[in-house]
Amino acid sequence: MGLPGGIQSPGAIGGAEWLVIAAIVGIISIIVLGSLFVGSVMEFVLVESIRTETVSLREYWGRRWPQGVRLFGFRLLLGLVGLGGLALVAALIVVPLVLDVGGGIGAPILSLLAVLPLLAVLALLTGLIDGFTTVFVVPIMIREERTLLGAWGRLWPTITAEPWQYLAYVAVSVVLSVVGGIVSALAVGVGAVALLVPFGLLAAGGVFVATAVEPLGIGIVVFAALLFGLALIAVAALVQVPIVVYLRYYALFVLGDIEGSLDLITDRRAAVRVADGGTAGERPGNAAADTDDGGADTDETE
Repeated sequence: MGLPGGIQSPGAIGGAEWLVIAAIVGIISIIVLGSLFVGSVMEFVLVESIRTETVSLREYWGRRWPQGVRLFGFRLLLGLVGLGGLALVAALIVVPLVLDVGGGIGAPILSLLAVLPLLAVLALLTGLIDGFTTVFVVPIMIREERTLLGAWGRLWPTITAEPWQYLAYVAVSVVLSVVGGIVSALAVGVGAVALLVPFGLLAAGGVFVATAVEPLGIGIVVFAALLFGLALIAVAALVQVPIVVYLRYYALFVLGDIEGSLDLITDRRAAVRVADGGTAGERPGNAAADTDDGGADTDETE
């Protein structure tokens, strides 16, 4: 309701404000979806780089982006399922309060407690599906030129045949991820402290300049903060790369050990076996498939 003289009340939101809000939401959505798409395609670029031990961003992107689109759509669907779960929680809390259901705050709390186990199971399932899709299905899509669902169809029989090996992988990968996260956080923290010295001095100079020329000083401070943020992102990326590559190598070793025909790193596996005192032909998994060339795609498509 407007104030006398046509002045809007402070709490009123007009068309211009809604337009700004819609623009902000749209920009954030574009950034999030764009990042999800790039990340989906880069999963294939990473596996191809590990497989060939050669980094060629343009070649791998050009070859694998259609499969990346499928992964992007699949991840988007999983994300919507997760958002649906959060929406359910919000509805169980808000709706009883809005409708003034008897029991006060107790009714939504009881509803929330009743649905929490289901949400925990949903979170666990979506996390496992997303993780297995990333570390196992993506390599199968590359190895056999399959669609995402076709690759899941190829993976599923190996899961039912060797459930304990996959369960062991999950347990070990969780431990490795936690350890890697701690190491990464410590390294980034050290890097942040080191970066604070030059950029802190630059910002301090901006504060000093601001005493004489305020706009220029503020600009220097903002510039220093921006450079610090970008440098910190670069440090985090550099720290994360070896950890992510190591975890992805581990997943590829597990996949190849369980099903030899899905091995993408035959040469690397042979080198590791020899270094460990074994022979290049040893494989704990499907030995009958050792004759298949792990470095080339098969003609099977789906």
